[in-house]
Amino acid sequence: MCAHVLVAEDDEMQAELIRRSLLAEGHTATVVHDGRAALDAARRLRPDLVVLDLMLPVIDGFGVCRALRHDDDVPVLMLTARATEDDLLLGLELGADDYMTKPYSPRELMARIRTVLRRSARTPGERRDDPVVRAGGITIDPERHEVRCEGALVECTPAEFEILLAMAAEPERVFSRWQLLEVTRGTDRASTERAVDVHIMNLRRKTETDPRRPTRLLTVFGVGYKLSGGRG
Repeated sequence: MCAHVLVAEDDEMQAELIRRSLLAEGHTATVVHDGRAALDAARRLRPDLVVLDLMLPVIDGFGVCRALRHDDDVPVLMLTARATEDDLLLGLELGADDYMTKPYSPRELMARIRTVLRRSARTPGERRDDPVVRAGGITIDPERHEVRCEGALVECTPAEFEILLAMAAEPERVFSRWQLLEVTRGTDRASTERAVDVHIMNLRRKTETDPRRPTRLLTVFGVGYKLSGGRG
C-alpha cells in the first residue's frame, strides 16, 4: 500500500531519516518542522497519515492533533521523548492512533506505520468479506469504514473503529482491556491498558446520550467493557 505521509518533526536529522525510510517502503513523504506548517500541509495535501512530533515549535503536537481532529479523521502517529503516561493518555484522548517514544529504531517505526495504515485503509473497490455489523443501535460497515449510531454518522479514529467493531461483533461479551488493546495493536504493548479507557471514553462521547451514564458501552468492574443491546 503506497501512502502519502506528512512528517512533522523539528529535528532535521530525524525528519530526514524518517523520510528516507518511508521512501524505501514505497511511500511518498512531505516534511515540515513546526506545528503551523504541519496544519497548513495537512489541510492542503490531505495525507494518508501524519507522523507528529510532540515537541514542535509554534504549535506543539497536542495542539496540532487537536486541530487535525477538528478538521479530519487522518490517522496520527505521535513521537515524543517524553514517556510519561499522562502524555500518552492526553495524546490518545485528543485522537492520536499510536504513540512512540524516542529513541526508536526505524524498523519499529515503519512497522507501526504499516499497522496504522492497514487499520485505516479504505481502498476504493477493495473487496472485503466483513459484513455490516449491527448491535445496540450501532451499525458498522467495515467496507466503507463507516459507523452510524441511531442512523447518525459517527466519526471514529481507526483505533476506535476497531474496538467498536470487535465489541459489536459479539454484543454482551465482556472484553478485558488487554483484549481490546490487542484489537488495536496486535501483541504490541508499547501502550498501556489505560489507553483503552481513553478510547472507550471517546466512543461514549460519540454514541451515548449521556456519556457519564452509558447505556451501550458498559463497564464491567474488575473485568473490562461490553457493548450492550444485542444485535440490531
